[in-house]
Amino acid sequence: MEIKIQEIGYQDTLQIRHEAMWPDKALAYVRLPNDEMGRHYALFLQNQLISVISLFKEGRSMQFRKFATLPEFQGKGYGTALLRYIIQLAEGEEIDRIWCNARIQKSSYYLRFGLRETQERFEKGGIHFVIMEKYLPKKGESSFTG
Repeated sequence: MEIKIQEIGYQDTLQIRHEAMWPDKALAYVRLPNDEMGRHYALFLQNQLISVISLFKEGRSMQFRKFATLPEFQGKGYGTALLRYIIQLAEGEEIDRIWCNARIQKSSYYLRFGLRETQERFEKGGIHFVIMEKYLPKKGESSFTG
């Protein structure tokens, strides 16, 4: 199976965001007010777009948002491959911190990538979220924590 990850336009993320995250809301619900300011990446399987993620950099911090994989492809490692790619990308750009608003029931997934829960929590659309973050090693430092 051929897998390819590449940058895409934000418009190309909307359908997957909708299907995977908020299928019972209007499509406009998954659009971010600052989508034009972000960088958007997709994972393609056999040329089919199946997973998306959006990045927003502010200073030396990068937030990933609207990380979504089509339901029929979840649990097969495709989202994991895309998130690993994004974390490596952030490390290459000398980002100090990468973070996200994680659905609380999905927070254990992000722990596998070294993200940790903060004390910041909120609710949106009846779903509870926690802010999770990972501090990245500086160039030349090891990310090994012992």
